[in-house]
Amino acid sequence: METFLTYSIYNIKVIDVLIAIGIFLIAYFVKSFLTHVVLKNLRHLARKTETTTDDKFIDILEPPMKFSILILGFYLAEEWIDLASFQGVTKLIEKTLITFVLFWILFRAVDQFSYIFTKFSSKFGKNLSTDIENFIIKFLKVIIIIIAIMTILDSWGINVGAFVASLGLIGMAFALAAKDTAANLFGSLVIFTDKPFNKGDWILTPNVEGTIESIGIRSTRVRTFAQALVSVPNAVIANSAITNWSKMGKRRIKMRLGLTYSTNTSQMENILKELREMLKNHPDVHKKTIMVHFDEFQDSSLSLFCYFFTTTTAWAEYLKVKEDVNLKMMKIIEQNGAGFAFPSQSLYIENIPKNKMI
Repeated sequence: METFLTYSIYNIKVIDVLIAIGIFLIAYFVKSFLTHVVLKNLRHLARKTETTTDDKFIDILEPPMKFSILILGFYLAEEWIDLASFQGVTKLIEKTLITFVLFWILFRAVDQFSYIFTKFSSKFGKNLSTDIENFIIKFLKVIIIIIAIMTILDSWGINVGAFVASLGLIGMAFALAAKDTAANLFGSLVIFTDKPFNKGDWILTPNVEGTIESIGIRSTRVRTFAQALVSVPNAVIANSAITNWSKMGKRRIKMRLGLTYSTNTSQMENILKELREMLKNHPDVHKKTIMVHFDEFQDSSLSLFCYFFTTTTAWAEYLKVKEDVNLKMMKIIEQNGAGFAFPSQSLYIENIPKNKMI
């Protein structure tokens, strides 16, 4: 038995290998002890605090800590065996594992502290916050993975500079192929930050008019009044002039009333007075700006200019108010014995020779 234990393979004794395995097994049991005793007590203490930050730190560190104990066991076992001929490889493996653990912690921290991104994305509205939050989290995770791979490759002596240069060329090719996608992404950021419209708003652009149904990372969906759904790329809509009718505080009514030339001065004065009183007392007409004036002698009529605003901006309610105002205007004009003019011409013949009469 003693001969077997002292037997050497590549100058490594069997007893040293068995001791190294024992060291690694001890590290494994320490890991289990850490899980069931130490971390359990730490979690119990963390629950008693008012903040949840310590709980999140424990969640972040728990798996990497367990794995770190196994790395420590591997390191102690390797030191005991003294693998002189393989020392370069084992040191690289240990360095790679330590780098992996560090970036693993950062990777897990992105998920645990995602509430920071939630607070940021909530500024863009409930409908957009989830999309923006997911985009930021995925972007940060990809960056962490890329940096981790580059760090590990550098530790193994691989020329990272050439690798980065090749990534740059690939990135340029990708950027040219996906320039529209990138433009839409930046367009969405402009929409999120500038907030020219929200979901449910009625907008008008050179390309489409309708109600905003959804705002995404790539495109904005607009429901037209014909009930068609139009997807407009964010790059296009961000660079367009946008009229947001839903942001109106009041809605304008501008019209002309044409009265016949048989209307006398007294009738005109009464009509103007009653029209102004009617608009001032109307519950759905904005009181700040009301203009009713007899301002033109047109070819076929005496023209009254009417300019005022409704308190509602909703299309259906606006039409009801406009209809009610029109009916009341007709009633005022009829009660004053006047009438509406229409385009017409009067032909006056002074004298017709009798021999040319038909």
